[in-house]
Amino acid sequence: MSQLQVIRRKFRMLKGSLNERSRRLWAAAEAQSLGYGGVSLVAEATGVSRSTIVRGMKEGRSTKRDAEEGRVRRAGGGRKRSTVVDPRLEVALESLVDPVSRGDPDSPLRWTCKSTRLLARELAVEGHPASDWLVRQLLYDLGYSLQANRKTREGARHPDRDDQFRHINAAMARQFRRRQPAISVDTKKKELVGDFKNAGREWRPQGKPHRVRVHDFIDPTQGKAIPYGVYDLGLNKGWVTVGIDHDTATFAVNTIRRWWREMGSKTYPRATSLLVVADSGGSNGSRVRLWKWELQRLADATRLKIQVSHLPPGTSKWNKIEHRLFSFISQNWRGQPLLTHATIVKLIANTRTSAGLKVRCALDKRRYPKKVKVTDDQMATIRLTPDSFHGDWNYVIKPRRK
Repeated sequence: MSQLQVIRRKFRMLKGSLNERSRRLWAAAEAQSLGYGGVSLVAEATGVSRSTIVRGMKEGRSTKRDAEEGRVRRAGGGRKRSTVVDPRLEVALESLVDPVSRGDPDSPLRWTCKSTRLLARELAVEGHPASDWLVRQLLYDLGYSLQANRKTREGARHPDRDDQFRHINAAMARQFRRRQPAISVDTKKKELVGDFKNAGREWRPQGKPHRVRVHDFIDPTQGKAIPYGVYDLGLNKGWVTVGIDHDTATFAVNTIRRWWREMGSKTYPRATSLLVVADSGGSNGSRVRLWKWELQRLADATRLKIQVSHLPPGTSKWNKIEHRLFSFISQNWRGQPLLTHATIVKLIANTRTSAGLKVRCALDKRRYPKKVKVTDDQMATIRLTPDSFHGDWNYVIKPRRK
């Protein structure tokens, strides 16, 4: 076996345990042991450059020792950080990331999506060359991170907000003591019907995801699904009607009517009143005339005294139907394309929880025209009694005498 092969084999055995400095010194020692021509032979066998081997020889002959134990390179060696070479680099980067707070509100980057590649390009234009990888590292060093918007601002807080919540809780407690029904109502987010992407993931065979459309343009043959829910606050049961037309007050009250016919009247056969907790806006808003007109018709048909309490403006996320019913429906159909209205109805109806939630669902194919007007004369016939506390949010609608 030649000397070249011997050196190559020894190097292959040792290189995994050698750091930069020890590799340099070992190569130098091998070259010195071979005498004349050893540097060239070791360089060819190991791939270590001649200059590195010569430097190792000088280090081996030197009597000086690094003060810092374990040092691999000479003090001050290696490539200098970009921020040392260009001290203004970090300041320039921050002025691009947040131009308003850095005194440049007219910067065009204020109105763009600031990716690391775009920032690197803009830095180069300003005379600070940097790669997008370096920009990412500098942003982390400066305390930046990728963050999404966070919903924390509720807008102006109504001074009677907390008092209204106490009023609603007291009304619910009275209903429960009397064994009368109390429900929370609202419209869930409208959904596109068809082979569209649905948020979330589900277990499927490896490499076989649902194939859905790239763009979420409404399918005119399928349309949208409008789920309106009724949640029984006392029994943890829900009813959802899936509409296909418009989310109007008539549609909302028809859902309550259907819940009463299919579930409520059977659960509360001796009921004389019904408490409805709703948001302040939307089809069941506190200022919607059609909502009150339809509730009067419901009261006439069921002979129930209907007590309504609206949540304060800007607090719809606290509506109990949102986190006790709608959230579980969304979990149940996560990752599944809502191909047809029938698919939506089945997924909603099969929603269950360990706490005992049960849901029934039905499709409503009726048409509900928008902009239906309720005249002053019609409003005058409604037996509406405002509450002494915020009568605009709390009121009772009694059946009209026959």
